[in-house]
Amino acid sequence: MNRTKKVIVSGICLALCMILPFLTGQIPQIGNMLSPMHIPVLLCGFICGPLWGAIIGLVAPALRFVLLGMPPIMPIGISMMFELATYGMVAGVIYSQKRRSKVYLFLGLIVAMIAGRIIWGSTMLLLARLVGFDFTWKLFFAEAFITALPGIILQILIIPPIISVSEKRIGIYDK
Repeated sequence: MNRTKKVIVSGICLALCMILPFLTGQIPQIGNMLSPMHIPVLLCGFICGPLWGAIIGLVAPALRFVLLGMPPIMPIGISMMFELATYGMVAGVIYSQKRRSKVYLFLGLIVAMIAGRIIWGSTMLLLARLVGFDFTWKLFFAEAFITALPGIILQILIIPPIISVSEKRIGIYDK
């Protein structure tokens, strides 16, 4: 995929990161459950590669905070920046090993979600120690896996078909 296409697709993914959270009504509890910003970042990593996925993941929460005041930058926004950058990078690295492989698509998706959540939890724990708010391992597991289960299921259900359609219908890959 040439650089121009990557810039365009990345821009669309960034725009989706700004818009999709409005579907949750800006209610943090619903946003935590559905994780609407994760979907475009993962798509960007799969489609444009690890660098673009990481950049969009890093920029999206900060830009959304600057433009719209959500998510609160400390500690949630900062943690999300590292989490989403990890999603985009890991998805892109794994899937770029063998494009158009459903195994690598699902492997990239699952590993990216796990790695991103680990980075999110680690960042939250570090910020909790530095700034002095309560964040425990129990809260980490509850937020990262139990509360987010609807979003995890949603990502597993919709991302692979979107990637498949993108590959077949609009020819996003040069290979």
